[in-house]
Amino acid sequence: MRLVVQRVLEAGVRVDDTPVATIGTGLLVLAGFGKDDDETLPDSRRWNAMCDKLIDLRIFPDAEGRMNRSLREHGGEVLLVSQFTLYADLRRGRRPSFQTAAPPDTARNLYERLVHDIDARLPGRVSSGIFGALMHVSLINWGPVTLCLDDAELFPEASVAG
Repeated sequence: MRLVVQRVLEAGVRVDDTPVATIGTGLLVLAGFGKDDDETLPDSRRWNAMCDKLIDLRIFPDAEGRMNRSLREHGGEVLLVSQFTLYADLRRGRRPSFQTAAPPDTARNLYERLVHDIDARLPGRVSSGIFGALMHVSLINWGPVTLCLDDAELFPEASVAG
């Protein structure tokens, strides 16, 4: 699982010129899943560690303006957007290969579970795009602050099954 996390003042998703989701201050999270991610991933320590890391990242300002508060402490919202292109392989040629991305059915199930699990941790503060749709994503990045989280890099010792 890969997450690109952007601290935002506001963000939104439109599909066919229709607003699908909007948030105020919080995190816009682009979520992608790889071919090695499967239906057992949500039951793993790695999955839970990524969910907790996402909402506990200390990237919001404290009273002195230092990045010292988490989303949970700050009180912001989350907008989750599926993005298989996070698994693009650009090593050859000019056209990206997506061979390392999870199959669509698997990715859809994992994405929907991610939305559910983040919402369980932050009830009523999570919105999402539409999986597989051509989305127009807008944001006002705050900082900017943009972080890339890759579960295999952050938690190499955590087995997918464990």
